[in-house]
Amino acid sequence: MVWRRLAGAVLAAGLVLLAAPVTAGAQAQEGIGYETDPQGYLNKPAGGDWLGSYLWRGQQVWCVQYSLLAPDSSVEYKEGDELLSKGGARLADDVAGSISYLLLRYANTQSADEAAALAHLLHTWTAFEDPARGISLDPNSDFRHIAYNADFHFQQLGRFGQAQQAVGRLQAEAAANRGPWTAKVSAPDKEQVIGTPDTWVVDITKTDGGQVAGAPVTVELTDATLEDGTAAGELTTSTDGKALAVKVVPTGPNPSFTVKLDSPADRPKVHVPANDNMQRIVTTGGEKKLTANASTTAKTPPGVVKVGKTDAETGKAIAGVALKVTAPDGQSPAKRQDDTALTGPEGEALVLQTATDGTATVPDLRTPQEVCLIEVAPAKGYEEFFDPNAPPKVCGTVEPGQTLVLALTNKPDKPVVPITIPAGSEGAGVVAKAAYTTEVSTGALVGFGGVVLIGATLVGLLVRRRATSRS
Repeated sequence: MVWRRLAGAVLAAGLVLLAAPVTAGAQAQEGIGYETDPQGYLNKPAGGDWLGSYLWRGQQVWCVQYSLLAPDSSVEYKEGDELLSKGGARLADDVAGSISYLLLRYANTQSADEAAALAHLLHTWTAFEDPARGISLDPNSDFRHIAYNADFHFQQLGRFGQAQQAVGRLQAEAAANRGPWTAKVSAPDKEQVIGTPDTWVVDITKTDGGQVAGAPVTVELTDATLEDGTAAGELTTSTDGKALAVKVVPTGPNPSFTVKLDSPADRPKVHVPANDNMQRIVTTGGEKKLTANASTTAKTPPGVVKVGKTDAETGKAIAGVALKVTAPDGQSPAKRQDDTALTGPEGEALVLQTATDGTATVPDLRTPQEVCLIEVAPAKGYEEFFDPNAPPKVCGTVEPGQTLVLALTNKPDKPVVPITIPAGSEGAGVVAKAAYTTEVSTGALVGFGGVVLIGATLVGLLVRRRATSRS
């Protein structure tokens, strides 16, 4: 009902204070809602019934003692205990939970339909007929004992917009979402990489295990940010029945995700006025604060080592060169991104070979990390200058997300001069070959050639002799 209209009407009628809840100089102020035709009761003041919110000292509030005075900003209110019925009965658990949810969800609504629906449900659930406590629908009851006629007021709401539909919608929503709620944050199962976004999951669940839809939550991140680069933000749970998925970018080694939200209180709290003739009010129902957290670890992005093996003189690629991948000590294996040792089948530091283009690549290395590549055995044609006690070696530091490019060269063997000597008088039969470096003296070559030639003559004589004896 409208307090400012009510005050003038009652004073004009000369009614005493207890006959009608009136205070001189009242400052009641309607908020959002609709005025319906009045429900009659003893000494009912002229004017309609107000179904909607009130403003008390600038704050939108809701009344829960039908037909008492509307809240007056000049009257002090103090926080009281749990909300009871108009007759003083404890509310059923489901009713208390539904009221807490609706106050949490719609206390600040700017919709007249929703405001009228919320006020209607609050009076329906708190000012019901209770003969044992003197609360009655009998129109001869005074303002302290009259019950709220829910059917009458619901029919009245049919005159306004979608107010009746809003009653059904809010009632069903409250039944589906009332508390208590639980909150949970889940970090991704896979290893996190600094600078790479991944999905964290926020579950806000109801008593039936389903997800709460459209609930506002606050997220706070440590060693991480949201995709927009901020370390905190306001999000809303999904309306499709699924958990809230949030992309998070680790920025340090220990990313942590905290979610905070208001959830419906098990039982709403009321504010009690200094004037006993004035309605008690509710705002958000005394919500419960929920907090949940999850954390994990993150590593720097993996790095890659690429080495190229070339001829020191021609610059051409050398294929098939065996290279061992080690730590700086030249013996211990390098580390993979998952911190395991980079080893071969026998458990030793991995040995790989250059491809046809002379390169070899080592991916998925932990960073930052110093890595060495050591030549294990020379390629064919490069044996002469290979020293197994001091093999070619190159080292460098692999940085996060980077490719370290290294180079190794091999000096080719000195050129050789092949000598081919035919065996047999007509060049048929065995061919003997010898190879020598150009540094060997000419005399040595002639001497060796003489030996080969002599041997060849003896072979020829032997063959001819056997042929003669057969004829």
